[in-house]
Amino acid sequence: MSVKIPGVTDFAAGIIMKTIRWGILSTARIAHQFAEDFAWVNNGQLMAVASRSQQAAREFAAHHGIPTAHAGYARLYADPDIDAIYVATPHALHLQNSSDALRAGKAVLCEKPLTVSVDEADELKRVSQATGNYLMEAMWTWFLPAIQQALAWYEAGKIGKLLHIKSDFGHPILPYSDARREYNRELGGGVVADMGIYPIAIAYLFTRQDPVKIQVRAAHAPNGVEDDVAAIFTYQDCRATMSASFRCRLPNATHVIGDRGQIVIPDFWAARTCHLYRDGQAAESFVDERASHGYHYEAVAVGEDLLAGRRESPVMPLDVSRKLQEHIALVRAQC
Repeated sequence: MSVKIPGVTDFAAGIIMKTIRWGILSTARIAHQFAEDFAWVNNGQLMAVASRSQQAAREFAAHHGIPTAHAGYARLYADPDIDAIYVATPHALHLQNSSDALRAGKAVLCEKPLTVSVDEADELKRVSQATGNYLMEAMWTWFLPAIQQALAWYEAGKIGKLLHIKSDFGHPILPYSDARREYNRELGGGVVADMGIYPIAIAYLFTRQDPVKIQVRAAHAPNGVEDDVAAIFTYQDCRATMSASFRCRLPNATHVIGDRGQIVIPDFWAARTCHLYRDGQAAESFVDERASHGYHYEAVAVGEDLLAGRRESPVMPLDVSRKLQEHIALVRAQC
């Protein structure tokens, strides 16, 4: 099965579509933030939302001005007025939900982590390839202008040889309850895949390497799910120290350190600024003065890919999503 990508000329009909018609699967908190940011998406339009509850779907649609509210996900998959679906369900449901959407002929932007294992990531890629439909993990951080600027500084050699990355992300998810998604083992709970994926992904963005050695220290919630983790990734010629926590608020910053300077990214997971230091002195700064959360950047990028006829993102290809699953598995194996 293959979906006709809007924006690609239909020579028979002589029609070019320029707007991607989006549906949202789930009415979770992050789905609300994604919907709010559509005010800044210039190549897409929110047309539908689906929830297991008709009332929840109607309330979400009314709040965000979305025309159609579907009771049940199957109706969204079958909706002929939808080109792309944003999957915002818990981690353990991503494989099934994304596979169903791809097989229904939809492009898919799936929340991170893409799946809960390397095997599932491989399976989802096979579905994408078999259907010929677009799939991308929603690693929104990589599309933020401040992150792109930091990467450009690094690639231009402005900090010299990379020696160290320090990155952490933690917010208190308290009080503990095994009914909460973050702690629920059946839903893929645990801090490594939930918050830890951010420092793991930012380390890979700058190194593009597998670690040759890892060291991990972890604490656990009463049900055994890891809820506070520190890891050291040692690469061939540099290292990354990373931490993630449900127990406390961490600095939530990333430092990319070279032998000639460093790049500091405050609140890197939702970055609005980044700063370049040379010889201990401030050299350059970048500020993203957006009014949005920042999710619109990834949505616009998906729209551009679809309009260009691409089946994968050049920024966040599926091979990178698989690599992140590998690194998550390495950390969890030592938790």
